[in-house]
Amino acid sequence: RLPPMEPICAVMIHASDVPAALTWYARAFPLAKRKVITWSEGEFECLELDGVQIEIVPADEKVASGAAGSVVYWQVDDFTESFAHLVSVGATLYRGPGEIEDGQRMCQVRDPWGNCIGLRGK
Repeated sequence: RLPPMEPICAVMIHASDVPAALTWYARAFPLAKRKVITWSEGEFECLELDGVQIEIVPADEKVASGAAGSVVYWQVDDFTESFAHLVSVGATLYRGPGEIEDGQRMCQVRDPWGNCIGLRGK
């Protein structure tokens, strides 16, 4: 029997320029706190938002940056305001927006490296 799974703990985002992407995501998610993790190979800087680590790592031959699979959707209190904020820091609309259940809207935007960020909210 499979043990229960906890909520998502980290989102790994691949980018060609890690320092620039870390700075961009700090602007995109202004409530996120910068965090330094020390491990056997050195230090790793990431962002943390409500217990979820946003980890920016180098794109490589195994995992490139861009829209190519799973998309993490962030629940937001104000869809219009959150969408406008992401566009103001350089995200571009990729898909949507569309109406979904319970009066919510959803869309996907792309960061400057082509990765998708999903938004859901009223």
